Amino acid sequence: MKAPLAVTAIPLDEFEKRVVITPDQCVIDGRDFYLRGRFLVPIIGLGEPFVWGVWAEISSKNFIRANDLWNESGRENEPAFPSWLNTELPLFGNTINVEVGVQTQVIGRRPHFTVSDPDHPLAIEQRHGITLERVEEIAEMILHSGKAEISTP
Repeated sequence: MKAPLAVTAIPLDEFEKRVVITPDQCVIDGRDFYLRGRFLVPIIGLGEPFVWGVWAEISSKNFIRANDLWNESGRENEPAFPSWLNTELPLFGNTINVEVGVQTQVIGRRPHFTVSDPDHPLAIEQRHGITLERVEEIAEMILHSGKAEISTP
């Protein structure tokens, strides 16, 4: 996803006045803060994970902290912090506002997101991995819906 879902609620004629967006951060109305990150899902039998590119809403405090550390070595040692998913992943039901933990990565890498609810279908896939057949199934659904982004690590 190129932007958090919340951006779609902004009328086009108000967009420039209300939204500041980069490929990794977004602020709406100076009070709603979003980070772009990745859900890593192990692929059973392969060394590379399946990656969902998504956005999550974070607190202003965590946004300021993440921004302050954006180019700081060692930022990956920061403790994870809570956020709320702001990307639709229809394969997993309603994913808007699902709580996720954000773990900052080394400079140049987007943060990793982990679903907080261990029983959520995405959390189960993150924990146990998926088969290559499941990857193909997801890719097929995405190609037909055009709603989600897959990236490589």
